[in-house]
Order: sequence, then C-alpha cells, then structure tokens
Amino acid sequence: MHTRYPHLLSPIRLGSVTFRHRMFSAPMGATDITFDCSPGPRTQGFYELRAKGGAAAVTVSELVVHPDTDGSHMLHLNLTTPGPRTQGFYELRAKGGAAAVTVSELVVHPETDGSHMLHLNLTTPGNLAAHAYVADAIRRHGAIPSIEFSHSGQYAGTYLTDKDKKASLNQWGPSDGVRPDGMPVKGLSKEQIADIVKSYGDTAAIAKRAGYEMIMVHGGHGWLINQFLSPWFNKRTDEYGGSLENRIRFAREVLSAVRAAVGPQFPIELRMSGAELFEGGYDLAEGCRIAHALEDLVDLIHVSAGSYQFGFFTTHLPMFAPHGNNVYLAAEIKKHVSKPVATIGAINDPAMMEEIIASGKADVIYMARELLADPFLPNKVVAGKEGEIVKCLRCFTCMAERPTTGTRRCAVNPLIGREIEGMEVTPAGKCRKVLVAGGGVAGLKAAVTAAQRGHRVVLCEKSGALGGILKSEQAIDFKHEMYELGLTLEKQARSEGVEIRLNTAVTPEYVENEKPDALILAVGSNPIVPPLPGIDGDNVVVVNNYYLASDKVGDSVVVLGGGLAGCECAVHLAREGKEVHLVEMRDTLAPDCNIRHRPILMQKIDELVTVHLGHAGLRVTEEGLWCKDPRGKEVLIPGKTIICAVGQRANRTDAEALRLSAPFVREVGDCIRPANITKAMYEGYHAALDII
Repeated sequence: MHTRYPHLLSPIRLGSVTFRHRMFSAPMGATDITFDCSPGPRTQGFYELRAKGGAAAVTVSELVVHPDTDGSHMLHLNLTTPGPRTQGFYELRAKGGAAAVTVSELVVHPETDGSHMLHLNLTTPGNLAAHAYVADAIRRHGAIPSIEFSHSGQYAGTYLTDKDKKASLNQWGPSDGVRPDGMPVKGLSKEQIADIVKSYGDTAAIAKRAGYEMIMVHGGHGWLINQFLSPWFNKRTDEYGGSLENRIRFAREVLSAVRAAVGPQFPIELRMSGAELFEGGYDLAEGCRIAHALEDLVDLIHVSAGSYQFGFFTTHLPMFAPHGNNVYLAAEIKKHVSKPVATIGAINDPAMMEEIIASGKADVIYMARELLADPFLPNKVVAGKEGEIVKCLRCFTCMAERPTTGTRRCAVNPLIGREIEGMEVTPAGKCRKVLVAGGGVAGLKAAVTAAQRGHRVVLCEKSGALGGILKSEQAIDFKHEMYELGLTLEKQARSEGVEIRLNTAVTPEYVENEKPDALILAVGSNPIVPPLPGIDGDNVVVVNNYYLASDKVGDSVVVLGGGLAGCECAVHLAREGKEVHLVEMRDTLAPDCNIRHRPILMQKIDELVTVHLGHAGLRVTEEGLWCKDPRGKEVLIPGKTIICAVGQRANRTDAEALRLSAPFVREVGDCIRPANITKAMYEGYHAALDII
C-alpha cells in the first residue's frame, strides 16, 4: 500500500528487537498504583490502550530503583481505596437515573499518605506478576513493552499527594546544599552511590524477567542522573564531580550495571536533556559531549529538554510554543553520535514526523500527550487516515488531573484513565432513534458515540455551522487545535452516518413530530453581556464573535473579563502587537484555569498585558472603558476596542422546555453549567452509552 510517510513507517532495530515503525509512546505516569507500589488494573489498561492504538513501543513510567534514597515511595495511603467493583456498584445507580448518588463511608483522617511511583521487586507479593501482566498487555497488540527507571534524587517526594510530608523525607543528591524551595539536600556517600548502581542492575534483571523488552534509563529533567551530569547541581570534588569525565561517571556506572544485567542485545535507552536550558546548567554543546560519552552503553539516545525545577514548560511544551520546539536539540546531538536518536515535544502532525525522520534530525518520534488525545494516531497514519486524528490541545488537563485527583484524564478522550471500563464503544442491543439538539462539542460527541453503537442519529443545530463555541477559537493562533476538534468531530459524525440538519431549532413540537426514543440536549450556553451603557456600540466585540470581527479590532484593546477566555484572548491580541488592558472585578485572574496551564498563562499575562484587578466596568465610550477601581474612584481604561469576555450563561430556557419530551432525555455540556471541553466530551460520550 502506498504511504505518504515511508520513513516514519519504516521499522527500526535496536539491539535484537525490531520495532514496527518510528512512533513510540513516551513515559506517562500510571493511574491506580496500589498501596504497595504495584501497577493496578487501570494502570495496565492505561498502557495497553496505546499499544492497541498502534504505537511501536509503549514505555511504562516511572519505576523507583532505589527506595532507600528516593523517598517518593515511603508513605502509603492508609485508606481502603475504592476498586473497580465499588465504582460499578455506585455507577449503576447513576445509570438508572438517580439525581444524586452518595458514596459511603469515607474515613476523613488517614494516618499516612500515598505516592504515585512504581516499584519492581521479588519481595512484594504479586508485584512481579502485576508487571508481567502490564508487559503482556502491551505485547499482545504488537508493541514492544518498555519501562523507565527513575531516581528523583533531591526531588524525592515530588509525587506525594500530601506535599507537607516531603519535609520528613531525606533529599539525596550529588552534593550537600539547599534547594531553591528551601529543602536541605544531603550529598550521597560513595557507599550509597555503589548501592544505587547495584539497584539499577538488580531491577533491570527483574524487569527483563517480567517481560519488558527495553529499558529506558531516565537521565534528564533534573532527576538524579541529570543532577550528577549538571554543573549546577553537582558540586562534588571527588571522582564524581568537576570535569565532564567525572560528572558522567555515575551515569556510566548505572548504564554498565543495567547492561551487565540484561545482556548485550537487550535494548537500553538513555533519556537525557539535550540542554538544561537554565543559567548554570549545561548547554547543548555539552549535551552533545555527554551523549557522545555515553553512547557506547546504549542503543537509543532519547533527547528531551529542560529541568524539573527550572523549566517545566520547556520540557512539557504549552500551547503557546511551536510544535516540535525541541527537535533542534536531537538534531544537533545526532550529528555527534552514531547511535539512533529519538526526539519529543508537542509533535502531532505526521507530515512533520516524516520530515524529521527523512531529513535526519532524529530516528524515532516520541509522543506522550498526543497519544492520550488519540491513542490510535499510529494506526490512523498506517491506514492513511491521518485526517481523522484527534489532536492534543496542550491544555494540560492530563497533567492537572494527576495532582488534583491522582487519576489521569484527557480533555478530548473520555477513555483515558478509565480504559478497563471498556476500550471499545459497545454496540447497542437494539437500534434506537436518537435526536441530538445542539452541534457543539457535547452534542457532536454524543452523536458520534450513539452512531457508533448502531443507533439512528439525527443531529440538529440551530445555526448554520457545527462546532458550537469552538468556532470562536479559529482566530486565536495557539487555540486553533480547539477549532480543529470541532471539524474532526463533524467529520466523524458524517463518517458514522449521523444525519445533520443545520439551521434547525429543536422545539417540543419538533420532538413530537420526530418521535425519538432518546433525546440528547446539548443546547449550550450564551455569552453574558453586562447591561453597561455603550456595550452595544460598534467598538465592542463579544469574545465568542471575535473570529467574525477580528479585522475591526483596533491597535489598543480593553478586555473586560479576566476568566480563562478573557486571559487567552488578551494574550493573543498582545502577541499580535496590540496594546492590551485586562479588566477583572475579582482579585484574581482565571480561577477557572487548571493548575498546570494557569502558571504559564499568568506568565504570558505578566509579560504582555496590563492588568486591572478589582475594577468593575461602568460604561463604554469611544475612549475606552470607564471602571470603578478598588477605592471606588472612576477611572478610564483606554482602548479603541472593547472585548466583552465576562462569561457564559447556561441555556436553561431551551433545556427546560425539552427535558420531558422523550422517553429518554439527557442534558449534556454547557446547558447544565458552562464549563470546559473536558466536561462536554465526557457527558456527551456517556449519555450516548446510556441509551438502551
């Protein structure tokens, strides 16, 4: 079969193992790690889905190799965790239509605290078997199971749920010192170093026994191996510090121990930061020397970027950064080594992947978040269906969920973290007629899922185009993939045979005439426009309509409303070179933003936008927006254009009028309560699954 991506889809051999193509699944933290640090059934499903989707390799993350000095494991949850059966017990009541379901009973004062890092040993009952099941689950879909070996070093406790517990842990690093956050660090003794090295080898032997067919040694991102490599972290004066030859000694000993344990043809991968990208860390030139000095011990050099403490958003690229922003690091290192090189960093376009491989910048493409958004991306590329790929939004929902609830979630993929509940859409026992009112995110996802189950689906949208509020994102460059999500969902709906009726409002009379068995209400929300004098003027643009009126926005702008939509619009306008003032009546910006995206958004606001907190809008004039400041004084915030972004209000009128119109009725998305893409996707998906 002809392919547009011959280099990307060509096999690659590492050691004695052949990988079916060049698209690998990067390490992503597991979900339901048990109290004794074994992978649970959800963890198995989490990694299996990426294998099922066609990735050539799936890497399990992160395995603690030396618990005595990496205290992330030390405290465990002393609370019986609800298992899959408990979840199903309560879910059945919700599926049956209960308005609320109460979970009973929760202990509110557990004695100890949990962690999120795996162990692999022969002493914990069931631990080896749990890893064997994970490796088997990956392998049975044709992917190569790999596992990442990690030691946090002086960042022990990073994954503890209770961050206050970190104060009771010893933080071990190359040298004595104090972290930027005030935590003291103890330098490792030579005896401890030798024991850690031995532990890498011992764990490698068990990993091979468990069925993993490649080992990734994490030597980047500010973890322990990187701390030894880095002149900023490593202040030792013995044979492990000072010169580059000394600073790489620990890494060489670790890799040599792993090689001795697994044999000469077993693939070993080194993950490293091509450059640390902070003042005092090593630069790309030294990154090249490090890679060259270690390549004889490995089969693949995986080039990432940055450091945990100083560069989260250089390692995990936000929506504001270009796709493939870190590829240059791999490309330069590849010039200095003979072993294959992998690259990573917000790469989701198969054409870009093909160019990277074909031009010799790298030999392997790693993806993490993109394979949460669409685990089946590799299969779609192989089948020539790249137009159906659901792209990662880089919204950080996945990373925000981990510290918030201890689970994984993806804004655009309801399966993530819940794979054992079913990786396939189950066909319905009987075909039903399903009417979906509303063609936004929730309505489209409900329509697609219902059609996949075999139902006859009619989707009505009162406007002339599908996509709902996502249409407004097409004019904001860094949010274009949100707009594309609407197009992809529409393409999926048409492909699944959904009958789409545009310019069609759903009324009780319409439902009575259609006589559906099930009605999904996805009638959305409407923008709030405050009743200020002048708000209806020609110099005012509602943020939802910015894409229709971007050409009328002047070179000085006042954005009224400092929620997520207002902040992101302000950043976009400022990046276009406009003078932007952001007005918010509360004392904080973007409280509706998740905890991972918010820091980088606030950084951009600080860099680009003038902010006025505690200011209430009074009236709009040709000169700008008059406000009442925190002291009660009237002040003018100047601007030729006013962007109104004060929020959304649920369309309860239409929802209430229709909620008893069919035998099965489910409300989804913003018509319940304006929220986000994640909520809309999940509710649309599960509403369709509940139709029987």
